[in-house]
Order: sequence, then C-alpha cells, then structure tokens
Amino acid sequence: MDTTGREAAYPAARPRRLRRGPALRRLVAETRVLPENLILPMFVKEGIDGPVAISSMPGQFQHTRDSLRRAAHEAAEAGVGGIMLFGIPAHKDERGSAADDPHGIVQEALRDLAKDVGDSLVVMADLCLCEYTSHGHCGPLENDGHVDNDLTLDRYASIAVAQAGAGAAVVAPSGMMDGQVAAIRTGLDRAGFAQVPILAYAAKYASSFYGPFREAAEGAPRFGDRSGYQQDPANAREALREVALDVAEGADMVMVKPGLAYLDIVAKVAEASPVPVSAYQVSGEYAMIEAAAERGWIDRERAILETLTSYRRAGAEQVLTYWATEAARLLR
Repeated sequence: MDTTGREAAYPAARPRRLRRGPALRRLVAETRVLPENLILPMFVKEGIDGPVAISSMPGQFQHTRDSLRRAAHEAAEAGVGGIMLFGIPAHKDERGSAADDPHGIVQEALRDLAKDVGDSLVVMADLCLCEYTSHGHCGPLENDGHVDNDLTLDRYASIAVAQAGAGAAVVAPSGMMDGQVAAIRTGLDRAGFAQVPILAYAAKYASSFYGPFREAAEGAPRFGDRSGYQQDPANAREALREVALDVAEGADMVMVKPGLAYLDIVAKVAEASPVPVSAYQVSGEYAMIEAAAERGWIDRERAILETLTSYRRAGAEQVLTYWATEAARLLR
C-alpha cells in the first residue's frame, strides 16, 4: 500500500485506540449512569406482619411500614435519587376510597419516609386507583364497565392533595386519563400545594411487560384490560401528543413506560420535551433478566448496568428501576 504523501501525514483514524483499558474507556464514555439518576419503586402493604416476597420479582417485597423504612434508608445511603411508592390497602371498593384516606397505608408510609429520608432523596407517590379499586381499573366505572374519565379526575385531584399533605415531594399520576394533569395541578394549587411537582406518566403503553407488577401491587383488572386508556404499542406520534398535552396542563416532568421495548419513544420524547424525561424499567424487564441470570444465560450485573446505560443513552434523565439500590452501589 502506498503510504506516501497525504495518507502518510494523516493516517486513518483507529477508534480502537480509545478502548484500550478500562480507565481510558471511562475517560471517553459518552453516557454515564449516576446513583442520583435512579428512582426505586417500592410497595407497602397494609395488614401484614413482615415483608412478603414477590414470587415473580426475586429480591423484591411487599413491605410493612417498618421494613419499608429500612429499605428506604438503604436506598438513601447508596445515593439513590428517589423512591416511588405504591400502596396496597387492606380493603378495596368501587371508588378506591383508601387511596385518599388520610390514614390510608400510603399516606402513613409517606409520613414515615418524609421524616426519615426526605432530606436525602425525593419521596414520590404513584397516583392511580388500580391498587385500590375492587375491580382493578384505574378509576370509577360507568354503567357499561368503562372508566368514567371525568369522575376519575376528581378522585385523582383528591388523592394528590392527600399525598402532598402526607409529605410526598412529587406526585406521579399513572392512570392515562385525559386531563389528569390539569385536574391534579388545580387541586394541588387550591389546597396550598403549589410547590409540589407532577411527574406525569405521559406515554404509558398497554404493555405485556406489567405482569409481575400486577402481582406485586395486587392491581390486575378483574375483567377486560386497560387498552382503552393506555397507549397502543404500535403508536409513536401519539406519545409526543400525550407529552405535549401533559406539559401544557402543567406537568413538571414526564415519563415513558415501559422503557426497554420503547427506547425509540424515550429518544423522541427526550428530543421534544421541554421538561425532564423519566423512563420506567418495568417489572417484566426485571423478571426477564433475573430469570436468565438465574439460569446462567447472562451476566446479571453487566446486564443491569447495560440496560440502565441504554435508558440514559436514549435520553432518560431519571430511570425507575427495581435495581436502584443495588445499581447505585455498583456504580460507586
């Protein structure tokens, strides 16, 4: 090969030069995952004497208030950025009355967490009704069995006020009702909680990856499914419309859920959104990796960190993940 002249003076670039050794790779890495980027979803259940293992999510539990506090302390000590709390009441009814009960399990747990770790990480509360209704849908039903959108908005506003009053630093509506952010923002402002931000589940898809969560939160619908209000997995433009509507209604942050099968949506939303973008590494993703690792098919820790990096690379500024505490320790 002739290497005289310009080719000799300017030899071809060799990208592999920057891959020689872990220190050099760290130095030039384009994407980083930090402990403070991670949010830990947690479940607290009323009426149990000790934490209950979730069979489809190895290593995860339905917590008592005491075990929840211990796990929250561990997350804070690891440097996790936030906690997202889900509640499982002892009694359910058609309207999900326990969701905004001042002495309901989530409100009591929020008071615990705000006191214990509220200065160390962000205490968030999921704002939906599927865990609280006897039928398992995300709001009160009409006579034909469909969710009553506007009546549900009234319930969401009341729940947001109850959660904020109990110490939630952020409320996170996940029901995908039309107008939910505006209703919640109005309710919070009127109740004197104008400072409480809303993290909207703006693009939440009707996904097959939620199965283990429904065991964990005991919120599977008793009939039908949620395709009538959650997004069709085939649609991308619709996600951008949903995000734009939520931002216009007052959302301070937006979320895409699930994440791994929807990284294209995460990237589109991150490019278009004027507010921070979160993504949820959902229970099905967690269960798949844990199951494959248990069988020796993949390297568990590498898979955890690789998937989290993919979320950040796609543009998610925060990642909800059940591995948050463990991953935060690995990232130190």
